[in-house]
Amino acid sequence: MTASAEIAPDELQDLRTEIDALDAEIIRLWQRRAEVSKRVGEIRMANGGTRLVLDRERAILEKYRSALGDDGIQIAMLVLRSGRGPL
Repeated sequence: MTASAEIAPDELQDLRTEIDALDAEIIRLWQRRAEVSKRVGEIRMANGGTRLVLDRERAILEKYRSALGDDGIQIAMLVLRSGRGPL
């Protein structure tokens, strides 16, 4: 038996419970980020700005790519879309 197969059932349940809590937090943060992003867009447009600030979006994409690799770009695109809607 490998070490990973020797995990006690209680530990497995504890880990699943932690994943559930982390998922709930990710969802909460995702929703809050979308709210904040939408408000930023409203303020920017009310002040005569553009709907999108491409330099800002590029910086966000790069931050996610640097932290998470190529998958980070896909995640960042979804995060950006949730706050501004599809292009």
